[in-house]
Amino acid sequence: MLKKVKFFLITIFIFLISTYSFAKNNILFIDIEYIYFNSNAGKIVNEKVQSQTKKINDEFSGYNKTIKEQRGKLINQKNILSQEELQKKSIDLEKKIKEYNKIISNKNKKLIKYKNETKIEFTKKLTKVVAEYASNNSIEMIIKKDNVLIGKNELDATKTVLDLFDKNIKSIEPN
Repeated sequence: MLKKVKFFLITIFIFLISTYSFAKNNILFIDIEYIYFNSNAGKIVNEKVQSQTKKINDEFSGYNKTIKEQRGKLINQKNILSQEELQKKSIDLEKKIKEYNKIISNKNKKLIKYKNETKIEFTKKLTKVVAEYASNNSIEMIIKKDNVLIGKNELDATKTVLDLFDKNIKSIEPN
């Protein structure tokens, strides 16, 4: 009977040890947005985007000011000009407004395209860095932080991946 109890306890002990060792998986998570906005290459891209956005907004403000001035002049000349002349100037003003809107719209589209292309290029380069990090450190899975509901801080590899990204990637340029 004593032999059976010993055998049973040893079996349970071995079973518990083996399941514990299998339970330890190497799964980490990273905050991709944090890396994008805080990496050296990401900061350069974001500065370009912000300066272009400011430039577009300044141009738009300038266009609005010009249009308001021209509209004000047209309203002041309403009693002086003939109906045909007033209508002609009104049509010209509307053409200018459409032209300005088209210019601003095209610049915004180019900026959005640039942002999207750099984000895609960033993701490609980050994926390579993360894959190399995972293989070098025997990591089984790395998950986006957005997809993690709860996780220990020890599983957050964002800072480490950010350092590796900065070390390996100097710039992000869309193709």
